[in-house]
Amino acid sequence: MLALGDSYTIGEGVTAEERWVSRLAELLRAGGVRLAPATIVARTGWTTDELSAAIDAADPRGPFDLVTLLIGVNDQYRGRTTHDFRPGFRTLLARAIAFAGDRPTRVLVLSIPDWSVTPFARDHDAAKIAAEIDAFNAVCREETLAAGARYVDITPISRTAADDPGLIAGDGLHPSGRMYGAWGELVLPTAMRALTS
Repeated sequence: MLALGDSYTIGEGVTAEERWVSRLAELLRAGGVRLAPATIVARTGWTTDELSAAIDAADPRGPFDLVTLLIGVNDQYRGRTTHDFRPGFRTLLARAIAFAGDRPTRVLVLSIPDWSVTPFARDHDAAKIAAEIDAFNAVCREETLAAGARYVDITPISRTAADDPGLIAGDGLHPSGRMYGAWGELVLPTAMRALTS
């Protein structure tokens, strides 16, 4: 498995075992899937172009049986528009499909979580953030489906943190291990379908 992304994929604020990628891998193995340790190319703060440059540097060697992509929150945070975001996302999605041996159904794109519900967002316009996240996710979904890849919407789960502070890590911004666990469980059925397609 190859996991591409930013802080949400590397698991900023939690242990390596609590990352959603780790939780998904654990659930897949429990379901009988033989799975090598995941290759992760992700870092806190990365935008689409920074992730693309990092992939060049890391030069992961496929093909991989499963590739995940979760990117875009930092493009939104830095004030980029969906018009700016779309070409970079499309390029990353094409690269993810190539890493999956040109099998788009083996690529899972996760939606961007909504950080407007976190304590970190208190001094920001929460409604504006949420609307922008929705707009960015519309691009992600549209491009993913057009490419024949699989889309998993984790954004509704991220928004439940508004009523449950235990879903946020100690930094007041990133998900807690419990939130990541919920993501892993949500992604699992789609991952299983991808691996058996």
